[in-house]
Amino acid sequence: MPKADLILITHEYRDHLDTKAVDVIRTADTEVVLTEVCAEQVRGGIVMHNGNVKQVKGLKIEAVPAYNNVHMRSPGVPYHPKGRGNGYVLTFGDKKIYIGGDTENIAEMKDLKNIAVAFLPMNLPYTMIPAMVADAARMFKPAILYPYHYGQTDTSELIELLKGDQEIEMRIRKMNL
Repeated sequence: MPKADLILITHEYRDHLDTKAVDVIRTADTEVVLTEVCAEQVRGGIVMHNGNVKQVKGLKIEAVPAYNNVHMRSPGVPYHPKGRGNGYVLTFGDKKIYIGGDTENIAEMKDLKNIAVAFLPMNLPYTMIPAMVADAARMFKPAILYPYHYGQTDTSELIELLKGDQEIEMRIRKMNL
């Protein structure tokens, strides 16, 4: 595999920030976009907070919220607190790609517009159940939806929930654990 031109890091948990993997794919010219907390572990990155928009490697990158409001580590303590992690919207010419990070079907998703491809996480207890992914997809109607981070979650439930939504093309890829 070639080295990376651009690395996007959504949050500091080890399944999203593997410093050894970053070192393997990074070159002196690789740009790394990350959160403030991630910058404590990865030097030389471009820190983005929710709401920031930057041009990186010729791409428009928007940092959008990614957080839990239902699934909690303990009462009142979400797995992913609001304002700590990022999702990203990348604009390639006239196409927008949304990478959800670790999030649930949050109200801010209603603000997403003209998303060509969306990557939404579906992994309990940390992110969404299939019904939440279906709800999220219906909020902004991506042309193509890839559920990811789904571990042992049964993807057929999501397929069933969205089977009547002809505007959303579902693509499921086998995940290697």
